[in-house]
Amino acid sequence: MKVYFISGMAADSRVFRHILLPEGFEAVYLDWITPGEGETLSSYALRMAQRIDTSQPFVVVGLSFGGMLATEIAKQYTPAATCLISSIPVSSHLPGYFRTAARLNLHKIVPISLIKTSAAAKRFFTKEKPDDKKLLWQIIRDSDTRFIRWSMQAVLGWQNDVVPQRIWHIHGDRDEVLPVKYTQPTHTINKGGHLMVMSEPERVNEWLRNVLLSIKYN
Repeated sequence: MKVYFISGMAADSRVFRHILLPEGFEAVYLDWITPGEGETLSSYALRMAQRIDTSQPFVVVGLSFGGMLATEIAKQYTPAATCLISSIPVSSHLPGYFRTAARLNLHKIVPISLIKTSAAAKRFFTKEKPDDKKLLWQIIRDSDTRFIRWSMQAVLGWQNDVVPQRIWHIHGDRDEVLPVKYTQPTHTINKGGHLMVMSEPERVNEWLRNVLLSIKYN
């Protein structure tokens, strides 16, 4: 069974470098496509889904922003499982300060270069191994400024109150981007941060393995 991975806003498939799938599952990475001007998150998600073989059972895994896209895909195509990592399934789970930023149009005026610099600097204080920190710095440098600007707008304008069926959601209790107190994960990682896929890969792999094997044998 194919497992389609969608990365976070300023990232790409390299953030999943430590993810291991059990036998019988194949990882497929959905790379970003160019968004249309003013395109909504849901519209973008359905265009990404055109690269999914929906004629066969499949799983979609989304990290952070990618989890929101995965949710929109799941509403339309009913995967065998939808797995959210450090994400949220409904827009009401966005922290209040996101809505404040939207009202003040901060996402339109804050320089993306400042956001990228802040994201890179934060790596000095996070738990990733040195090689992973170097990779994350490279990913941040490579990220597309125009795409980040669009995706910020898309998240702040997202409207969804439907939680798809067969959804699994793992979240760290120290997530600094999407704090766990605003959402309702099915599994929580003690002392896990937003990038658990790199800082806590063994625990994320164990959780994902359990999810995938549960749908394989049921």
